[in-house]
Amino acid sequence: MKKIVIASALALILLLSVTACSNNDRSSDHSNSETLQTASLEKTEFNLGYLNSTAHLLAFVAQEEGYFKEEGLNVTLTQFSSASELASGLESGKLDVAFIGSVPALTFQSQGHDLTIFGGAMTNGHGYVIKPEYTEGLSSWDVSILKDRNVASVKNSVQDAELQILLRNANIEIGEGAGQVNIVYFDSQKDAYAALQNDSIDAASVYSPYASLAKGQGYEVVYYCADEEALQNQPCCRQVALTSALSENPNAYHAFERALIKAYKFSQENQDGTIQDVKTYIDIDEEYIRTEVYGGYSFSSPDPDKQGTITLKETIVDLGYTDEYDIEKYYNTQIYQKALESLITESPDDPVYKALQEHFDQYE
Repeated sequence: MKKIVIASALALILLLSVTACSNNDRSSDHSNSETLQTASLEKTEFNLGYLNSTAHLLAFVAQEEGYFKEEGLNVTLTQFSSASELASGLESGKLDVAFIGSVPALTFQSQGHDLTIFGGAMTNGHGYVIKPEYTEGLSSWDVSILKDRNVASVKNSVQDAELQILLRNANIEIGEGAGQVNIVYFDSQKDAYAALQNDSIDAASVYSPYASLAKGQGYEVVYYCADEEALQNQPCCRQVALTSALSENPNAYHAFERALIKAYKFSQENQDGTIQDVKTYIDIDEEYIRTEVYGGYSFSSPDPDKQGTITLKETIVDLGYTDEYDIEKYYNTQIYQKALESLITESPDDPVYKALQEHFDQYE
């Protein structure tokens, strides 16, 4: 009997030993996989610059949901106040990636800055707001309500270019004369919006979430760009990096893009979680965030949307914002394409990834 007990005990010890070794092997394999992935990255420390906008939610979600870490990256997010500050951050080496408005990104490129667009962040999401005394008694209005008004805007911005497009289409001149629109420029969106507190400013440009904040403070929205036929599907913020950095660190930027695509998937499938992630960085009322992100005024996607951006470039050249230049050497869609294809290989039936692929095939 004692021999049987001893034999059983030895068998149990052997079984536990084999199981432990097996578990250790799996743990080791997983650890080795992560180590190999990290080893293939040219760099793992990334600094990302963003603006005070819900438009940049893909970065917020990727950070808070751990997608950057999954891809072997340690990403630090830093808020800036303007596109010029973001561009300077890239050129000084303080930033590896910046979410910059498409219009300033294009003008910087035309001026000789070696900055390449390699992904998207948001489409639409802009407009103008006006003090309520100018809409009293009106059931509806359009851009002509800005005639004879002083309008705060930001030079070299998407929202300023959009205003000029609408004024041109409505045959309204810019200036200080009767029937004209006087545009007063400020250095940042925050400053332009704050200028509404001055008696001399009647209306102001906005990007998300300032439209919702303005409505909450009693202002009226002149227009949302998403509602204007001439401005629909307007590429807003783009992912931008130094051209040299993209060529020197392709694997790192591929990993970065994979994280943003995963963040996009999360934003499509988990609204409440996305709102909480955004609130970590843009601390405003959750309903404002929900309106800006899911209210139909904007759309956050990592797709580079090259066709849409080229169309915008041609428009701002026509407006005199910038001179004609060759955009091809400053646009990289391969990083996004490779990242998306790798995720589809891992999850071939995922409907979100498949929809992104269809959009990319149509608008690359």
